[in-house]
Amino acid sequence: MIRSDFALDYTQSGLVISAFSLAYGIGQLPAGWLADRIGRQVMITIGIIGVAAAGLLVGLSQTYIMMIVFLVLMGVMGGGYHPAAPPLISALVEPKNRGRALGFHVIGGSASYFLSPLIAAAIATTWGWRGSFIGLAAPTILFGIVFYVLMGQLMVEEKAESRTTSTHEEALAKPGRLSRLVAFMILSSSTGAVIFSTVAFIPLFVVDHLGVREETAAAFVALIYSAGLWAGPLGGYLSDRLGRIPVMLVVCFISGPIIYLLNLVPYGLAFGAALLIVGMIIYVRMPVSEAYIVGQISEQNRSTVLGIYYFSVMEGGGVLTPVMGYLIDHLGFYPSFTIAGASLVALTLVCSIWLWGSRD
Repeated sequence: MIRSDFALDYTQSGLVISAFSLAYGIGQLPAGWLADRIGRQVMITIGIIGVAAAGLLVGLSQTYIMMIVFLVLMGVMGGGYHPAAPPLISALVEPKNRGRALGFHVIGGSASYFLSPLIAAAIATTWGWRGSFIGLAAPTILFGIVFYVLMGQLMVEEKAESRTTSTHEEALAKPGRLSRLVAFMILSSSTGAVIFSTVAFIPLFVVDHLGVREETAAAFVALIYSAGLWAGPLGGYLSDRLGRIPVMLVVCFISGPIIYLLNLVPYGLAFGAALLIVGMIIYVRMPVSEAYIVGQISEQNRSTVLGIYYFSVMEGGGVLTPVMGYLIDHLGFYPSFTIAGASLVALTLVCSIWLWGSRD
């Protein structure tokens, strides 16, 4: 709907996504550092209210440039959430259950990703895409205020600090640990970035390539994110039992072929199943990555390192989305998805050299 309103091509449509994601990625770096110093509940609250306030401005924008500027603002304001939330949750549970706890945390985000396209499409049919931004942003501001009050009453950070142990303080001193951490972060962030850039064009793919309506395209996006309702907890549970690295390698080895198969599977049940697997990859990867990184870093630096990690994911996705749009403009969907899938297979093979044989 945004594309139609502003008469955008695929490259410009990609910039709509990357305007937010690039700024979102940049925001992770200072936000992660600040969360370790001024408090994680403060940064989470800034993330919630900041994104909602910027969303109101996006809904009020009347030109393409205005919308891009406010999407950038939304990304910067939202940078405080992801570096702050996993350490806060991880400090409240035993390490052996950390993956499961972070997996349950994914349910909240995936539920909103699942519902938002459906709600936004329903609102947009009456009030347009601007009404969708305004209608979803207003209650989110109220939620941010309530969240901060509840977190203050529960004093979650004090409880988290009291339960923190010193077992992670010397984690990186073990031989090979740092190289595995770097390889793991490269693999996870790159996989997330490529999938992000691919998923960004799924609505246009099903509308332009498969010939479905825009409302149906929104439903397909919701299908992808519905996987988080079960894949996040499942991935976290499996990583607690089988190890973070084995689960991550399996997920990454699957990601390349499934992106390629989007070109081949027929429209219908098979295509829906392929999108559901894409969603599974997204949401299994998230808690496994967070649990692994948190387990390798001392408590006082966890948000900082997670900020670097999410910076890599978001910046990678922000850069690759217009690149994907450029490839689609010049080559079409089939070659572009093939290139993305082959790149993921090659990257996983290279990173597995450092990760193979390690459980955690």
